[in-house]
Amino acid sequence: MHNPSAKLLIIDDDEVVRASLAAYLEDSGFSVRQASNGLQGLQVFEQDRPDLVICDLRMPQVDGLELIRRISELEAETPVIVVSGAGVMNDAVEALRLGAADYLIKPLEDLAVLEHSVRRALDRAALRVENRRYREKLEAANRELQASLHLLQEDQNAGRQVQMNMLPVTPWEVDGLRFAHQIIPSLYLSGDFVDYFRVDERRVAFYLADVSGHGASSAFVTVLLKFMTTRLLYESRRNGLLPEFKPSEVLGHINRGLINCKLGKHVTMLGGVIDEESGKLTYSIGGHLPLPVLYSEGKASYLTGKGLPVGLFEEASYDDRMIDLPSSFSLTLLSDGILDLLPGDTLKDKEAALPEMVCEAGGSLDGLRRVFGLASLGEMPDDIALLVLSRNLA
Repeated sequence: MHNPSAKLLIIDDDEVVRASLAAYLEDSGFSVRQASNGLQGLQVFEQDRPDLVICDLRMPQVDGLELIRRISELEAETPVIVVSGAGVMNDAVEALRLGAADYLIKPLEDLAVLEHSVRRALDRAALRVENRRYREKLEAANRELQASLHLLQEDQNAGRQVQMNMLPVTPWEVDGLRFAHQIIPSLYLSGDFVDYFRVDERRVAFYLADVSGHGASSAFVTVLLKFMTTRLLYESRRNGLLPEFKPSEVLGHINRGLINCKLGKHVTMLGGVIDEESGKLTYSIGGHLPLPVLYSEGKASYLTGKGLPVGLFEEASYDDRMIDLPSSFSLTLLSDGILDLLPGDTLKDKEAALPEMVCEAGGSLDGLRRVFGLASLGEMPDDIALLVLSRNLA
């Protein structure tokens, strides 16, 4: 984990010991600076900013304990290893209390012990830096998220407006593809969400997500989903990773984000990317039912696939599936709230009925509204989301 050519600073008034340690560590691949006393050591430290300091305790002008204090003030994350002939317990305890990474007693019979201590301290320091940077990024993301959540919490009307503004335009047409959606919340705010957008000049992405629970707490997560997918697209474009913009990787990214945020919410979702040049659809499923229904030439059938819900399991992984899209088709994505409107007593009965109802609807969103009777719905126990993408549909 650490840089194998890390810069080390050895501070010791014993020239023989200092030269011996420096020669051994240089042979081990490190870049080594030397100082003969604590004051000179501080000057070298301020100039070169080494990755790790090795020092004695008993030195003129500035002793080892004071040196540790000053280095901690200058650069708290720089590890300090004490190598001292003063085997006094109080000194060792004080050095470790001040933040020393290790305390070794002279004479060192085996310098490999020192090298091991150096590498371990550098690894720990690198991990601390990595964790700090991650926390900073996460805190920045959380601040942006909290700003959006605050709008939702101020007022239900404002929250509804925020959520509606996050949704894409419907209908939306791009190069022969047509996207249309409708979301019907069981409460004022919805835990269902859809989005579709251009990835690049030849690809279009889309997804439908169903957050666990209902109302404001679930609606908050839709804000997070929008933020994470938008941020991922931006980072992919900036880092030149768009050729790898796979649905499975997007679901994996969201899975990690939801778990790290510890919101106590998970999502079932499915997403896909259409390559307009090849006519292929690549999609991935994260624990979502019902599966998408493909309608073409008067027939409807489910796409295949499975996967774990998103945001529940750290070890979850997701698969990409690929199909050739017909020249004329529609693809219907629905949240599980639609199951309450399907005929049948069991889930199997309801799933069997859905492709038939898509056929009756002609594969269109308007037809689905009619078949499901969405215009006359009363109170519903769950949110309902519908997303239909089509091409050359009569």
